[in-house]
Amino acid sequence: MASTAARSAAGEREAEPQELGERFADALAYATRVHRGQTRRGKPYVAHLLRVTGMVLDDGGSEDEAIAALLHDAAEDHGGRRRLQDIRRRYGDAVAAIVDSCTDTYEHPAPPWRTRKQRYLEHLPSASPSALLVSLADKVDNVRGILEAGPIPRDGESAATAHEDACWYYENLARLFVRLRPGARTDELVRMADELGRTTWPA
Repeated sequence: MASTAARSAAGEREAEPQELGERFADALAYATRVHRGQTRRGKPYVAHLLRVTGMVLDDGGSEDEAIAALLHDAAEDHGGRRRLQDIRRRYGDAVAAIVDSCTDTYEHPAPPWRTRKQRYLEHLPSASPSALLVSLADKVDNVRGILEAGPIPRDGESAATAHEDACWYYENLARLFVRLRPGARTDELVRMADELGRTTWPA
């Protein structure tokens, strides 16, 4: 994929000193409680949330956007629409709207993986700039984890199939973000999606 460096200025924000107040501290504690006991690759899930939040803040995100980054998986993983309503009550409409936009599905059981991801790809062009900021950070951390440790197969799936699915998803995400949010973070996603596509994984 072509680099988006020439267009990076269009998608970058001027970094300003960011004060994080009691709402952020409360959201961090809330996210830790919601995801307590949940792990990814043997590590507490909150590590992923903190990395995503750090990228959002590095890219000039507001406190609302940082809170949404902490909570972006809360509704999908723990409570669905009832969780989203609790987030809205605690942290406001702006945070809830970002979390809603970053949620693949509220259905239980969830639709098949490819169906959910195709819907998300179709939804992304209508997402707000704030939702794109959080989503991009999430996807960068996700694909970085795949490159470091390999894909996580779903039930009855081989590692090779999981890798093929991941290549499809992140290549399509990278193409969309090049158009929707060009900049250094998107360049990073593009590079990693390209690297993932060149990587072979054992069956």
